Amino acid sequence: MTWAPPSFERILVTNDDGIEASGLKLLEDIAGALSDEVWVIAPQSEQSGAGHSLTLSEPMRIRRLNRRRFAISGTPTDSVMLALNHIMKDQPPTLLLSGINRGVNLAEDLTYSGTVAAAFEGSLAGVPSLALSQERRRDQRRADWEVAAAHTEVLLRDLVAAGWPEGVCLNINFPSAERGPLKGRRVTCQGRRDLGRLRVDERLDPRGFPYYWFDLRRDGETSAEASDLWAVQNGWVSITPLHLDLTHKDTLAQLTARLDQD
Repeated sequence: MTWAPPSFERILVTNDDGIEASGLKLLEDIAGALSDEVWVIAPQSEQSGAGHSLTLSEPMRIRRLNRRRFAISGTPTDSVMLALNHIMKDQPPTLLLSGINRGVNLAEDLTYSGTVAAAFEGSLAGVPSLALSQERRRDQRRADWEVAAAHTEVLLRDLVAAGWPEGVCLNINFPSAERGPLKGRRVTCQGRRDLGRLRVDERLDPRGFPYYWFDLRRDGETSAEASDLWAVQNGWVSITPLHLDLTHKDTLAQLTARLDQD
């Protein structure tokens, strides 16, 4: 696997919470301390849960807010595609930062996350990419950016100095300050939640018709010590290397031996 040396020469910042999100502004400020050239290209409205979706059935619009800041009428993946193939195609970014998301992106949430999808899209195009998320506890009315604000810049400097392979993106999750003093960093694997914690909340609108919310219970879960879930629950910053090859290698070998024909 080719090693992709990242640099802070030209940073692209995006997210899935929308162009006005406070986490995006925080990440933009941090990127500005690392680079003289920061571009912000993000969805014009919140796209949480958009996953790796892209817009095919309707046109998209680009709203230019200033020289290097653009709002996209689409998903996080749309934003990265337009950034790399149109807005910045003559001078592509040397680093992509997605976030900072309001709430963690751990375990199977990675498949739903527009924040992580934007980093995947960057890595597929050969741009070293990271997704960053700040834990928001269930009883918190607002996201608390204290831990991410204090530690993101140093962490990014250390990660860029270390580097990572092409086609791999890094998923970073910061624990809430409510968990106590930060213990440090852990490089982790993707955990797995108990999906039985999903509850469908049925309500009635003023006309008596039902509507539904997904109520995702996240607190109180346990997971293996090497996992992203365990790290954040126990007050560590979680760093998880991800890639998009979904092939299950053991099953591939077994089915090849049984079923392949010359």
